Amino acid sequence: MTLLIGFHASHYRNFKHFYQDHVYLYWRAFFPQLVSYNRFVEMIPTVLLPLCAYLKSRFDAPTGLSYIDSTTLAVCGVKRISRNRIFSQTAKLGKSSMGWFFGFKLHLIINEKGGLLAVKITTGNEDDRSPVREMTEQLTGKLFGDKGYLSQQLFDDLLQRGLPLVTTIKKNMKNRLMPLIDKILLRKRSVIETVNDQLKNISQIEHTRHRSPINCMVNIVCGLIAYTFQDKKPQISGVEKIFQQTNSSLLLVA
Repeated sequence: MTLLIGFHASHYRNFKHFYQDHVYLYWRAFFPQLVSYNRFVEMIPTVLLPLCAYLKSRFDAPTGLSYIDSTTLAVCGVKRISRNRIFSQTAKLGKSSMGWFFGFKLHLIINEKGGLLAVKITTGNEDDRSPVREMTEQLTGKLFGDKGYLSQQLFDDLLQRGLPLVTTIKKNMKNRLMPLIDKILLRKRSVIETVNDQLKNISQIEHTRHRSPINCMVNIVCGLIAYTFQDKKPQISGVEKIFQQTNSSLLLVA
C-alpha cells in the first residue's frame, strides 16, 4: 500500500519505472523483503479493501460548506470500445460536456479547504444526481454544484435533512432570487474542478493501460489517497472575509 500510494505522489508516470528505478535503488532498505516487479503486480488486487478503508480515514471533517462534482474516467479511446475486453462487463458508455467516453465516473464532495468529504465511483452512464443522497448522509450546511444536479425532488429531499442544494440554472430557466453569500460561494465552484484536474494530471487516477478492473480501482483509490497528502490543496481563501463583507452589505441595505 505504501509503495502504491508513493507512486501516485511521485513524478513517475509509469509504475514499472518507479518500482525498478526508484524503489530498488533508494527504498530497498525500508523493504527488506521486496519482491520482483511481476510478483508485486500479482499482489496488487489483495490490497483494494484495505486501501478503501484507509481512504475513508483520510476524509476531512465537514465545515458546513461543500462542493460536489463528477469527472469522467475513461478506460480506453472511443474508437477502441468495440475491441475492449477487459472492461466489457464493468465499464459503460457515457457522455459528458466534453463528449462521449467509455469508462467510469468519479463523484466527489469536498469542503472549501479542498479536503475530501465523500467519494463514489459509478459507471459512465450513471446520472450525476443518483449518488448524491447517499454521499451526503453525514453532511450539513450548504452543498454547491453545477446545473447537472438540478432536480426539485433532490432539492426537497436534501432540504428536509438540513442541507440546501445551491446550483446554477440553465439558460432556458427563469432567473431566481438567491442570497448574496450563496451567489458569491457558487462562483467559487471552480475549486472542485481544480481538484479533479489535479487528481487526473498529478495523482494519475485516469489512464488507458489497465489490464484488470480491480487494478483500475486500486489505481483510483491510491490516487485519491495521494491527493490527501498534498501539502497545499486547492482551496477558497478568505471565506470568513466573504461572510463579513456580505453581512456588512446586508446591514447597509437594511
